[in-house]
Amino acid sequence: MDFTFNEEQETVAKVARQLFEARATPEHLTELESTDVRHDAALWNELAASDLLGIALPASVGGSGSGFLELAVLLSEVGFSVAPVPVYATLVLGADTIARHGDSDLQRRFLPGVIDGSTILTAALAEPGNSDPATPRTTARADGDSWRLDGAKDLVPAAQLAAALVVSAQADDGPGLFVVETASDGVTVSPVNTTNGEPYADVELSGAVAHRLTENAGADIVSSLYSRALVGLCATQIGVVERALKLAASYTTEREQFGRPIGSFQAVQQRLADAFIDVEAIRWTTWHAAWLIAEGRPVEREAGIAKFWAAEAGARVAASAQQVHGGMGIDVTYPLSRYFLWAKQIELALGSASQQLARLGKTYSEGTK
Repeated sequence: MDFTFNEEQETVAKVARQLFEARATPEHLTELESTDVRHDAALWNELAASDLLGIALPASVGGSGSGFLELAVLLSEVGFSVAPVPVYATLVLGADTIARHGDSDLQRRFLPGVIDGSTILTAALAEPGNSDPATPRTTARADGDSWRLDGAKDLVPAAQLAAALVVSAQADDGPGLFVVETASDGVTVSPVNTTNGEPYADVELSGAVAHRLTENAGADIVSSLYSRALVGLCATQIGVVERALKLAASYTTEREQFGRPIGSFQAVQQRLADAFIDVEAIRWTTWHAAWLIAEGRPVEREAGIAKFWAAEAGARVAASAQQVHGGMGIDVTYPLSRYFLWAKQIELALGSASQQLARLGKTYSEGTK
């Protein structure tokens, strides 16, 4: 394994960072957060104009044909700037899934719009009262050439912005993935407030018409999407905690107490050193999992490991960054507050650290030492 980025991946990171630093400034984010939805449509269109929305989509629909690693690089830049664009929802949850499992008609229907910025997609995996997104309770029944879905999904990223949802559901022959248009009858989308202010919604399905994703669909199609969704969250967390640590390092270098920078105090140095180690743990477990996905290898266990570190260590880094800021750390008008809230949102999304440990424990048969 060599996690050194190639030229294409470096270019993705450079272009994305330049774009986000120019547009997702603290002042602009404050202005945007006073509106109803934390989504910058102009920035989304700029991502499309920069050919970033099609980086992991096939050339047959106009994409660049790159892979999951390039997409993860883009996600880390989203986290670094806490950018108000649904890259994770659209590219990881929606477009990537349709590209892998949708037939040519579904791909032509949705993916060109993703690439040009006119279509937002997402996936609905989490359910109320269900701690395992890989085993959905939403039901699917055949209805001629289509399917009908019934059930409830909660905390669906960007659902109120999306043209269509990829929905996990239980059919007679096992769990599957289904595409549902949000404007269809039987689909109710209810926006909810979230920790970091990002657009999320609960979704009710009452006999909603859906199309099943059947291309290259193995028995673990839902688990596969769940694993990729976890790694996408972890990639975003890399950027979040990296920027939080940079803010903390900058502040403790400039802030003086007793005639010298507080960053020269041993207790502060030790706290930030521990945070640095946590950031590296998140980084390398995530890139390992992303590399396995790009290589087409099994990733369920490694995705759980990466999410454990993104949750457990991510919370520690955000707390340390906040605490070395002193009173500034709890000022909601200070940029660090956004990184603390994003780290907390990612910590709990699709399974907390303890839930990941429970899932990992089940992968070992009883009595294994």
